[in-house]
Amino acid sequence: MPFRSRERARTAPPPATPRFLLPALVLAVLGYQINATMLSPALPDIARRLDTSSSLVGLSQTLFFLLAAVGQVTMARLSDYRGRKPIMLLCGALLILGNLACALAPDISVYLAGRVFQGVSAAMFSLSFLTLNDLLPPAAFGRAAGIISAVNGGFAGVDAIVGGRLADTVGFRAIFLGGLLLSVAGTAAVARYVPNVAPKAQGTMDWLGATLLALGLSGLLVGLAQGAGWGWTSAATLGCVLGGLAALTAFVLVQRARSTGGGTGPGTASGTGARTTTPVIDIRLLASRRAWPLLLTVTLTLAGAFGALALTVPLFTQDPHAGYGLSATRAALLYATPAAAIGVIGAPLAGYFGPRVGWRRVALAGSAGSLLAFAVAVPFRDQPWVLFAALVVLGLTYNGLSITGLNGFAVVSAPKDQQGALTGLTGACFGIGASLGTALASGLITAAGAGGATGSAAYTGAFVVALVLLALAMVTALAIKAVPEDAGNAARDVERVPAVHL
Repeated sequence: MPFRSRERARTAPPPATPRFLLPALVLAVLGYQINATMLSPALPDIARRLDTSSSLVGLSQTLFFLLAAVGQVTMARLSDYRGRKPIMLLCGALLILGNLACALAPDISVYLAGRVFQGVSAAMFSLSFLTLNDLLPPAAFGRAAGIISAVNGGFAGVDAIVGGRLADTVGFRAIFLGGLLLSVAGTAAVARYVPNVAPKAQGTMDWLGATLLALGLSGLLVGLAQGAGWGWTSAATLGCVLGGLAALTAFVLVQRARSTGGGTGPGTASGTGARTTTPVIDIRLLASRRAWPLLLTVTLTLAGAFGALALTVPLFTQDPHAGYGLSATRAALLYATPAAAIGVIGAPLAGYFGPRVGWRRVALAGSAGSLLAFAVAVPFRDQPWVLFAALVVLGLTYNGLSITGLNGFAVVSAPKDQQGALTGLTGACFGIGASLGTALASGLITAAGAGGATGSAAYTGAFVVALVLLALAMVTALAIKAVPEDAGNAARDVERVPAVHL
């Protein structure tokens, strides 16, 4: 039977929706987020206090974001079968365990294990979006999704400064102790204020497909993250990337078999009353214009914008020979904090307009604004105030409109029994894009320096590639098929999705 995708038709929220649902979810996601945003300035302190190398500390960051991508997919999809709340409580328990391990770590091995547990709990973001979508009408969902997206940037950029201050005075363990308090409070709030909602999908979780997807994402992310250090043509890098691609190819084949009813893997059952293993994501949904352009747009947007904001701009503004020669604190205050702070305003704004004008239009506005801002920043990057103004705009368009619009679209465009699949894959693509962007920027800057480039020319390649990636993101965003604005339109806009031919 061909796959059909339509926007859900909802009337009113369940009467038992608790008053403190949104604050509970904000606490839950914030407990995870500070482990991503507050820790960066403390990395040298971690290496010193744990008596380890900077490469192993860097590996801890790679593992954290890698498991975040894997956790987004597996935990979000599992919640379709087990319910949102039980999986959120599982993520909360893993986050508490990870914070304890990192705060009390006697050596780098325990610290690495803690970061792995913390990374898996990144699924709290996808689960929060899905929970809000289950319980709230469209307008309320949009506003709440905007607030959750705003938390994705942390404390409006201030948390990175606070993290550096804590590392300088108390030590990195104080960051994890603060995270522990937040994670305990968030998990308790979820247990108290988030209601149980019946699972959306029947059948059983496709663990074979989930494993292949996890292996594929792991290979790609590790290869991208470590390629600059290992060498892009080294056996380790090529092994990770090619192995990841092979696992993803096997994943597509398994999902195709499950989607067409030909699955014969473990757990597949036939006959009356038997529980059937359903795909992690229906391959026909993945082939539709509501899925593949969305996933590409997320990946390309993060590769362009995140790579620039997280690596290229900080290095350029602190470089005394090629850039502005600012201190780390001043560079953060002028070229990181404002963009993050504006994103806190832009995300709820996007959430307000998403249900009213359509999430696709919000995402398109974000892509267009980000492309325009960077098109101005690249040729005039030698002018500090031009770059500052462009990054402020990027804070509104990228941190606010794009991230919220793309997340919102992923939730409302998926069929009810696969909401966790598409939302989780979207979350994973955020991690893939971020890794790709930082890897490309790092490689281009290093290659330019080795090639004898001087002055701002050493950063030209990284800036231009970021601009090209944002331009490609604009193209793929235009290819996204809009979700019908109402149930009537949905009935008239049933989409037949062609099977994928390999």
